Amino acid sequence: MEITKAVIPVAGWGTRSLPATKNVPKEMLPIFRKPIVQYIVEEGIAAGLKDVVFITNQNKTIIEDHFDRNFLLEQLLERAGKTAMLEEVRRVASLVNVIGVRQKEQLGLGHAVLTAREVCQNEPFAVMLGDDLMFGVQAGIGELLKAAKETGKAVVGVIEVPKSKVSRYGVIKGESIDSHTYRVTNLVEKPKPEEAPSNLAIIGRYVLLPEIFDILEGQRAGVGGEIQLTDALQGLADQDKLIAVRLAGQRFDAGDWVEYLTANIYFALQDEELRDDLVKRLQELLSCSS
Repeated sequence: MEITKAVIPVAGWGTRSLPATKNVPKEMLPIFRKPIVQYIVEEGIAAGLKDVVFITNQNKTIIEDHFDRNFLLEQLLERAGKTAMLEEVRRVASLVNVIGVRQKEQLGLGHAVLTAREVCQNEPFAVMLGDDLMFGVQAGIGELLKAAKETGKAVVGVIEVPKSKVSRYGVIKGESIDSHTYRVTNLVEKPKPEEAPSNLAIIGRYVLLPEIFDILEGQRAGVGGEIQLTDALQGLADQDKLIAVRLAGQRFDAGDWVEYLTANIYFALQDEELRDDLVKRLQELLSCSS
């Protein structure tokens, strides 16, 4: 099974991050030195993906532009002798092959995935959502690609969450295959805690088979009046073509302000030039607030 494409839906309004996202796409909000979407793209590249399919709208062209050349900026940096910055700007522009597909109506994640049908055609493909940032061993799309290639099945990434938070996610019911892999038998979108089949929540990493498009084509709107990808995944589960992999490592929900700010601190602490001063300032702020 060869998988080369990552579908990244970016057409949404980012309402959880308002007012910051009133005129700036949520995916372009910075986490430390890079916009959110660049972390997602770099994760896919590290896993061996070659093409990124942005499901976008007319107000999100800035995302595609970020991965294109900016000759005026490059000339300014070159004249200023800022070689390191120039190299980084050029590196971003050469990261990946970008394909843009317009989602003319925002009718849910399932609809966004369906919009990629003509590009992906009869090939399996990855889906990566910009809300979830994954880092570390056994974290991210690489683990799912490995499982998909070994089994020939579609794969969803899951994490354990407290029962009190399952209503925020799609949740699976599954049979354990090994310590971190499950055969999925049932999926429920945003269940009440008392009705959730488990505390294994689906996060924004998937590897899907092309038959998902036929399922989505005939699917009715679900929770929130939207075409839910979770509902379509049930069709794959019914054919025993869906497994789940429990992901480890660091995960940040970039649409949650606490998680977003924590991610900024996490990456800044990795920078040796900033770390000591940042820790000092954080300690001062914490002492003032206590």
